Amino acid sequence: MSSPYKKEESTTGEPIDDLMLREDDADSSSDERSRTASSVRDIASRIPESLSAIGRDISRTIEKAISAKDDYVVAVKVSPEAQEKLEQLVQAGVFRSRAEAAGFLIEEGIKTQSALFERVRQKLAEIERLRAELRGLITDKPA
Repeated sequence: MSSPYKKEESTTGEPIDDLMLREDDADSSSDERSRTASSVRDIASRIPESLSAIGRDISRTIEKAISAKDDYVVAVKVSPEAQEKLEQLVQAGVFRSRAEAAGFLIEEGIKTQSALFERVRQKLAEIERLRAELRGLITDKPA
């Protein structure tokens, strides 16, 4: 009984290789065999070039990642409307990716809200001062 999970044994005792060109194949013309052999050789000759190209691509990707060490990746959820706007910027060719577009818009939003961030900075400094004061109360025990 045949099963898709178990290959049937060859009755000739000779291993079957799909890429092998058999000399005893009477149905194949010499011309067809020659074309097949030529195609296989062409494909095989392109393998080193393809591997080299893959290596260059990996190398460029690593270099890009290393050079972008000052950038941070942040995962954010956006509304469908925001996603659509980011996609429009990419489709228009303004940015290469939605992440690049989102990064630009975040930077611009931070610049626009500089007064808010200045107030936040001041409040954080005040909070840190109060924390230090509380720590001082705990470490300064009355005599």
